[in-house]
Amino acid sequence: MFTQSGAPGGTGTATRPRTGDARRYVNAAAVLRTVLDHGPVARSRVAALTGLSPAAVSRQVVDLTRLGLLRERPGSAAPGAGAVGRPQLPVEVDTDRIAVAGLHIGLPSTHFAFLDARGNVLYHRELSHRGRTGPAVLRPLLARLPGLLAAVPDGRAVVGLGAVTGGAVDRERGVIVRHDPLDLRDVPLGALLAEASGLPVQVDNHARALTQAEILFGHPAARRSVVHLFVGHVVDAALAVAGTVHVGPASPTGDVAHLPVPESDALCPCGRTGCLAVAASDTTLFEAAAAEGVTERPDRAALVAAVQAGDPRADRLVRRRAEIIGRALALLADVVNPDLLVLTEHFSCLDPAYLDVVRTEFARRSRLRRDAALVVAQRLGADVLAVAAGAPALSALYARPVHALAS
Repeated sequence: MFTQSGAPGGTGTATRPRTGDARRYVNAAAVLRTVLDHGPVARSRVAALTGLSPAAVSRQVVDLTRLGLLRERPGSAAPGAGAVGRPQLPVEVDTDRIAVAGLHIGLPSTHFAFLDARGNVLYHRELSHRGRTGPAVLRPLLARLPGLLAAVPDGRAVVGLGAVTGGAVDRERGVIVRHDPLDLRDVPLGALLAEASGLPVQVDNHARALTQAEILFGHPAARRSVVHLFVGHVVDAALAVAGTVHVGPASPTGDVAHLPVPESDALCPCGRTGCLAVAASDTTLFEAAAAEGVTERPDRAALVAAVQAGDPRADRLVRRRAEIIGRALALLADVVNPDLLVLTEHFSCLDPAYLDVVRTEFARRSRLRRDAALVVAQRLGADVLAVAAGAPALSALYARPVHALAS
């Protein structure tokens, strides 16, 4: 049974493991992560890569297989010269037996999803908030959650629930500290979801969650250092170094929302003009499209349709935002100097031409004159919010798999 105590970002109280248990947790995580990176892979190769003994690797493989995280690769494997006994099959991550659930709570809607152990989306559904904000957003969501979880595909065991949103999120306490567009303050989201679902819940900011997903399943450079910029109705960033996502004091990673955009005169709730949070946000973009007659109302789907129809006014608006994003990324890159910059922004994922605009402005503005190929668009496409939703639960699972799933 998946337990809350000690899991990263969990809502339970951590317990101190015995020395032998701690070693078991660390070894299991090392084996599971190695199989994720290299599988299908022979046990002997896992031993060489982790530095564990072949016997220790075999014990971990047995445990992780029993827990539904690993499986032997179908087929046959011939024993080496002089080998005795049954040949061992290579092992890989099992994507058939378990699932994690996830909720991405955004301004217009919540995205609910199931992911397998490799972060593949098994099921994805969008639930409109119908214009609600504040606690009214959460009440119907909590009521519907048991029914949503019952729809897990293929009879899988649901082993955890992730929940992410924008703004300031205290992942250790499972609390939304502040989400201005949704008008949420100090909401104990983890405790509320745990009570409604009966599952352990991992809560995080969506930019941090996507950064962790990139480290687990994405670009190899993210393992060294990465800055991730999320541009939607809220604008967030996250930083990771050596595979660890940074969490600053008082829960935020940092706040890029108020980076200055000199060319913008948009008024920010903070009282200033030209803050990145308003200059680059979806809210500002969609309202500008409606104000200029590109769309009948501020709406993502309508603007996407206008762009795809070749409306030059829509193209100009989206390109202008791409330039603003490129400038922000240049500043972040010059301050942090990461190996990789990942951008999650709808239009850059939709059309590479807009990513090229971002890259061009980035290269022009960066004082370090970094290669523009440093900037990549999030590769998850339409599944990006679904993967963000489940990423905290998967992160906890890979960090301490035996602890997380042990009965």
